[in-house]
Amino acid sequence: MKLEQYNNIYFLGIGGIGMSALARWFMKKGLSVSGYDKTSTALTVALEKEGMKIHYEDGIEFIPQEVVQERDKTLVIFTPAIPKDHKEYNYLKEKGYLINKRSEVLGLISKDYQTVAVAGTHGKTTTSSMVAHILKTAGKSMVGFLGGITTNYNSNLIMQGDVTRETIAVAEADEFDRSFLTLYPQVAVVTSADADHLDIYGDHESVIQSFKDFIKQINKGGHLIIHESIAEKLASNMNHVTKYIYGLSRGQFFASNISAENGFFEFDLHGFGDVEHIKLGVPGFHNIENAIAASIATTQCGVDLSTIKNALESFSGVKRRFEFILKGKQVIFVDDYAHHPAEIEAFLKSMKSMYQNRKVTVVFQPHLFTRTRDFADGFAKSLSIADEVLLMDIYPARELPIPGVDADMVFKDITSISKIRCNKTNLMDKLSSIDIDVLATVGAGDIDTFIQPIKEMVIKRYEV
Repeated sequence: MKLEQYNNIYFLGIGGIGMSALARWFMKKGLSVSGYDKTSTALTVALEKEGMKIHYEDGIEFIPQEVVQERDKTLVIFTPAIPKDHKEYNYLKEKGYLINKRSEVLGLISKDYQTVAVAGTHGKTTTSSMVAHILKTAGKSMVGFLGGITTNYNSNLIMQGDVTRETIAVAEADEFDRSFLTLYPQVAVVTSADADHLDIYGDHESVIQSFKDFIKQINKGGHLIIHESIAEKLASNMNHVTKYIYGLSRGQFFASNISAENGFFEFDLHGFGDVEHIKLGVPGFHNIENAIAASIATTQCGVDLSTIKNALESFSGVKRRFEFILKGKQVIFVDDYAHHPAEIEAFLKSMKSMYQNRKVTVVFQPHLFTRTRDFADGFAKSLSIADEVLLMDIYPARELPIPGVDADMVFKDITSISKIRCNKTNLMDKLSSIDIDVLATVGAGDIDTFIQPIKEMVIKRYEV
């Protein structure tokens, strides 16, 4: 298949974060881009303003005429979240349209360029965004397909310069459904390989094997940047690549003299020699590790250390990744996408370090019944780092309820000073009844729909 043969790109699930980045890419290439999504969101509204035709009702009659009339000139891209009984999907399948997964198309696009792929069960969105920002700051010809909306560019697609064979493609390599196995990078980063998506993989060992398979796909003579906690397990026999092992305080590349001031971090980076006084534009110990990985990856793309240092300071982060919503003297309000125990632990440890002697309250919405079932103990332990926890009901996403699985599995083992069970109906009332000092909303479901109401409530109550 050659992408050049298509005039129309039709997306089923166009509002997904990875799907929309592809949609923007094809739009910039001058193709006709349209699609379906279940609900209108800020992202789909932005896509419509960029010229894409989007509808929100599943029906054959809503498919654009150019798609219906030009079957051989239309590529259909779908997300696995589309249900099997979807009317449009089944119609297009029956009519013989070429239908590909997002990951397959990303693999086809990236094979034409030098690819930097960032994988990991957590950290990949921020790290790939850092890599893209550094390359763009350095003036490199690049395109970044990201899994989040970068604050610097307000987009999940970042581009710089003319697209040529020398262009560097930055791809967030998603392990879900083994999607990253469509990529064959020159430079790869692996930030983590925790047990996750066990509804897909079954067990942690299968997750590990999938990451090993991904590493095997790095081009011979390529570069692997891997976290020290998983280097031996994943890459001990990967001799076709040059390995760079990094960590917060261990590995070939690590940080020292870490200090936090006004919610941000400064550190010295070792491994290239010494690079002193790097100021990181986003908070969190885990983001220091992400910055180290991004620094190594971009040096392999020919970026000098001085440019990297300046770019890290100007990096403003990714929406819903340690995003400051309010930063007043009385109240701090942060939002984060964390939805795995390891992510929550890293986030809350950084929050407690940054705001010592202040009460940290976290509102958490579990994501998926299977993930809650598989990691209930881990969720309880990581959430207990907070002084106060408001625990919402499980957000089902693509799943049906599982008998006996609910948020109470987590709630019963939380050991914070205060814990409150709540749901979407009574969350605002529960929050209004407690004193707020440092507040965090956390989760990958629809908890983000509460950010603005909570912000308005806090501003009114505390006159922020």
